[in-house]
Parts: sequence; C-alpha cells; structure tokens
Amino acid sequence: MKIAFVFPGQGSQSVGMMREFYQSSEAVKDTFDEASESLGFDLWSLISSGPEPDLNQTDNTQPAMLVSGVACWRVWNEAGGTSAEIMAGHSLGEYTALCCAGALEFTQAVKLVAERGRLMQSAVPSDAGAMAAILGLEDAAVRRICADVAEDQIAQAVNYNAPGQVVIAGNAEAIDRAIIRAKEIGARRALKLAVSVPSHCNLMKSAAKSLGDYMKSVLFSKPLIPVLHNVSASSCATASEINQVLIKQLYCPVLWADTVKAIVDSGITHIIEMGPGRVLAGLNKRIDRSLNSLAVYDPASLEKVLAEVTV
Repeated sequence: MKIAFVFPGQGSQSVGMMREFYQSSEAVKDTFDEASESLGFDLWSLISSGPEPDLNQTDNTQPAMLVSGVACWRVWNEAGGTSAEIMAGHSLGEYTALCCAGALEFTQAVKLVAERGRLMQSAVPSDAGAMAAILGLEDAAVRRICADVAEDQIAQAVNYNAPGQVVIAGNAEAIDRAIIRAKEIGARRALKLAVSVPSHCNLMKSAAKSLGDYMKSVLFSKPLIPVLHNVSASSCATASEINQVLIKQLYCPVLWADTVKAIVDSGITHIIEMGPGRVLAGLNKRIDRSLNSLAVYDPASLEKVLAEVTV
C-alpha cells in the first residue's frame, strides 16, 4: 500500500466547514488560532459564521482552505496515520501540499496565500473576468472553442480536471460566448462558476509579477515529501524552482488529470484528499477507476480512512 495526499483549492469552501473537527480536536483549534494571529483577524469566526460572500472573497477563501487542509493533515498525523509517499494540490491546494510537505512554514504560507488572493482579486475589475466548466467535450475541442470565440479578448482552457471536464477562464464576454458555442457543439453541460477571479489565464499575469516580488521575502525549502506541481505534473529539485512554478501557476493551466496519472504511475495505490469537501476524490476516480480514492474532512471520515489504510 502506497499513499498520496492531495489538497483541494477554491470551490470546496462552505460556511461551517471543519466544524466537527474544530469541536473535537485541540490541534485543529490551535491551527486556526495560529492562522488568525498571523492574519490579524478571526479566521475561524469567518468560516463558522460567514457571511458566505465574505468567505467566498478570494483573499479570504485561500487562507481558509489552506488552514483547513493543514488542520486535517495535523489531525491525521496526531492519529498515527500512514505517512505520504507523494503530495499534490489543486491550484491553491498546491500551497497546502507544500506546507504539509515541509517546504513552506505554516504562518508564512497563510500570509502568502492571503496576499496571493488579494493580488488576484485586484488584477481584474469586478465582473470583468469569469470561469466556466465545460463537461462532455474532448480537451482539444474546448481549446478550439476558446480560440474561436476569443476575438480580441482572453478565453483559455485552464483546469484539465478529468476526462471530459475542463474549466475555462478569461474575459466575461468571451466566456459567455464560449458557453454558447460549447452547447451548440454538444457539451453535456457548460456553466459559469461562482468565482470572483478568472484564475490560471493570462489575465493573471500582472498578479503573477506582483506575487513574484512578494515571494522574494518568502523562504522555501526542499520538501521532505515530493510534491507534484500543477504546471508540469512533476516535482521540483530545488526551492528556487518551486518559487518559479508557483508564479507560473497563476497564469498557466492546472494539469490535474496529468498529475493524478503521474501519481498512479509512481505506484501509488491510495489517494487521500485532505480538506473540506470531496471534489478531488470524485475527480481522481474519474481519471483512474482502479484508484482507491478517499477523503478526510470530518472525524467520521478520518476514522473510516484510518481503518482502511492503517496497517
């Protein structure tokens, strides 16, 4: 049995997430307290009580998801869970993976993703950008749609999540045109996502430059556990390489399907999603049905997964 851990990104957040863990674990409480002190506001209060629009603001969502993932990882280790052979994270979740793998100190990670969210939010005026999920078309067909409808705007395939599931991002008008075209050529579904920024497309290049400037003050280390990165589906050999791929990640596609395939090719038998929701567990199973795809998001799921993978 060889285990990989993966961490979700934006879109998995919800008001009240992690409540059962928070009520039952001092380690989880301590994790949120540490993060709140670092951020200068009560992160747990925002997660537990909302309001939802505030939690869904990118500069709040990103630290909320990172801290939740780290808290799940800490609870797993406290319970004597099996160690990881490899890690990865979807978009923002890549930062969580790096933190849990020892490449990035926790409070630095919390501040970094809050700044990342702020830069992303300020890069594109409100309502000027959009993202949409296209289901039921080949990757190449989605790319052709984006090229056909872009005109003088941005429309790009940005998340290759699973076979037949691609997310696109760009200017709002171009994404609207892409949704119409996708439906015309037979997409099973084409729907706009409830996000506040168009992630992983060229509209994020200004944010990437500013993030690079900010990260000059952030200390990265070589991970103790290999981490596969979104832009390459491979690991980095040095801390400086990690810095560069995180900058590129802001405006380059998330190669999630390729990442999961690389995990499987390394001999992994079980992939465990750590954090709120079960989005990645579902995607991973679609990518490779032979996988044991599990999720830890509350005390009951923790006990279930521990029983399945602990030798």
